[in-house]
Amino acid sequence: MGNQKSNKTRIVALRLSTQEFTLLERKFKGSTCRKLSEYIRKVILERPVVVYYRNSSLDDAVKEVVRLRNELNNIGNNFNQAVKKLHTLDQITEFKSWIFSYELDKRRLLSQIDEIKKQIDKTADQWLQS
Repeated sequence: MGNQKSNKTRIVALRLSTQEFTLLERKFKGSTCRKLSEYIRKVILERPVVVYYRNSSLDDAVKEVVRLRNELNNIGNNFNQAVKKLHTLDQITEFKSWIFSYELDKRRLLSQIDEIKKQIDKTADQWLQS
């Protein structure tokens, strides 16, 4: 049966209640089996069934990180809008110097936000692949 394709000629009929089928289907969907018949065959013949495993504490951490990423995006957008608004007031000399100094701060802030977003995306990609 190894790599050769075997002809499966025997049919086994099985009747289940709605609750039993729901349980069977939930367990099947939690496995790596592509077909329900494959899953049932493995269970009946006591072969190992590979199931998906999710670390719930990591799930919570990723949710929080995603929330923080969205918050960082919002902060960056608000900061950009504020600086653009101040650029309209560039006729006043005092504002010109303020805008210049805070433009540098803005660039540093946005650079750090981009770095954090990259780390969050990297972590999310690793999480999704596990």
